[in-house]
Amino acid sequence: MRTATSTARKSPLRVVMRSLAALLGITLLGALGPAAAQAAETEQVKAAATGLHISNGRLLEGNGNDFVMRGVNHAHTWYPGETQSLADIKAFGANTVRVVLSDGHRWTRNGPDEVAGIVDDCKTNRLICVLEVHDTTGYGEDAAAGTLDHAADYWISLKDVLAGEEDYVIVNIGNEPWGNTDPAGWTAPTTAAVQKLRAAGFQHTIMVDAPNWGQDWQGVMRANAQAVYDADTTGNLIFSIHMYSVYNTAQAVTDYLNAFVNAGLPILIGEFGGPADQWGDPDEDTMMATAEQLDLGYLAWSWSGNTDPILDLAIDFDPSRLSSWGERIFHGANGIAQTSKEATVFGGAQPGDTQAPTAPGTPTASAVTATSATLAWPAATDNVAIAGYDVVRVSGGTETAAASSTTNSVTVTGLTAQTAYSFAVYARDAAGNRSTRSATVNVTTDATGPTPGVGCSVGYKVVGQWPNGFQGEITIRNTGTTAINGWNLGFSFANGQTVSNMWGGTPTQTGSAVSVAPAGYTAVIPANGTVTLGFTGTTGTTNTAPTAFKLSGNACTTA
Repeated sequence: MRTATSTARKSPLRVVMRSLAALLGITLLGALGPAAAQAAETEQVKAAATGLHISNGRLLEGNGNDFVMRGVNHAHTWYPGETQSLADIKAFGANTVRVVLSDGHRWTRNGPDEVAGIVDDCKTNRLICVLEVHDTTGYGEDAAAGTLDHAADYWISLKDVLAGEEDYVIVNIGNEPWGNTDPAGWTAPTTAAVQKLRAAGFQHTIMVDAPNWGQDWQGVMRANAQAVYDADTTGNLIFSIHMYSVYNTAQAVTDYLNAFVNAGLPILIGEFGGPADQWGDPDEDTMMATAEQLDLGYLAWSWSGNTDPILDLAIDFDPSRLSSWGERIFHGANGIAQTSKEATVFGGAQPGDTQAPTAPGTPTASAVTATSATLAWPAATDNVAIAGYDVVRVSGGTETAAASSTTNSVTVTGLTAQTAYSFAVYARDAAGNRSTRSATVNVTTDATGPTPGVGCSVGYKVVGQWPNGFQGEITIRNTGTTAINGWNLGFSFANGQTVSNMWGGTPTQTGSAVSVAPAGYTAVIPANGTVTLGFTGTTGTTNTAPTAFKLSGNACTTA
């Protein structure tokens, strides 16, 4: 992670049947030699696996359906009052949520009733629930961190809550359970924690995080993954790599993921970030594209509540205020809206569902500006349910992904002024079936000249600074008498500064000149209302603030 402020119960009949099966197993195994008995016991346990499980390096549902996680992380233990979050996350198309819990070592312990409620909430919202203990973060380097053994004891204390939930719950033993100090120490306690849970009777798929604060930049998990996997008697173990600034090149991303896939070992990206920070600029485009290419899961960090808000997908837990990072994750290329398929255990995507949705109706365009346009279309229909829509830009015989949405409208941003475009829409269902393409709509963006009747003022400030980098904030006020629907903000830096990442808008920079198009949630500025953009950037020793701003070609006063 990056810093944050910081159910159904076991069936009595099922318990009796499991106990009887175990007794019979002991009786039969006692007649075998020690080696044969051990091998037979291992195969018996693997055959008994239920619910989500691993087979041939893949995560499968209990019915054998391949399941690829597409979701986000949610910091429940620090924000237990944000009870609407899972529903909001699901509304954007996620099929999985990774929930931050505490075993009581470092933060307030999440008890059995609370965890049971979380599992019920996941199931109500048709989300697979990855539960993780966060207290282990950075063990060996961070003196406040707890051990994996303590985390394993916590899971065992929750056994009555989690038993019978193998179809819905994955147990992530401990978050980033080793820092950068002697990361080779990760292997033995990880193996011991897995075996402790298995000895306690856990049949769930278990997820293990890498050392080096989850990023495994020294390759310890990569080198020892096979041995750790082989130590799990059930084979239901999946490895989780966290990808932040260490993974700032395409080769770093693809080399790591392919190493596991080529070895037949299950892996997912359990956390990742895209916005640049003082440690570097992660290559989230390659992460998401490679995960889609290899059918690997990914879980973006994080829904909301980070101390450094550049990693908030939703600002202040408000689903109507997605950051640019949130727009990227939910609606961008290879994003959740485009690639997520709901788990079949919820009945939404039935195995064998090959019927595609009907084509959406012809889209119409509104709120066309120099750099954006809002598209809407009559909804498609499906024999089960529509999961989302993909908007494409059509040019001759080629298509380019433009946006994705879980509803039948979207604002396409990042367009060029005075340019003709043609857009069309596809519908998708939960099984991944895609409709035929809708008819097209032609859109010509506006010129960048002044807009009559627009008045504006702009406030600019640096809210944080570090060597060679800074965080800035821009507040745009509409001083006119009518709402502004769609805009473009232009300004120039004086000292060679560059924008690395922005939330609330999409920047384009040429030399010192910056042009910003709005995000969907900042496109409208009411009369006398404001919108706020945040960004991180690089700078030299001098970081002079811009002195002139234009909104859609109109000069603004400075505040």
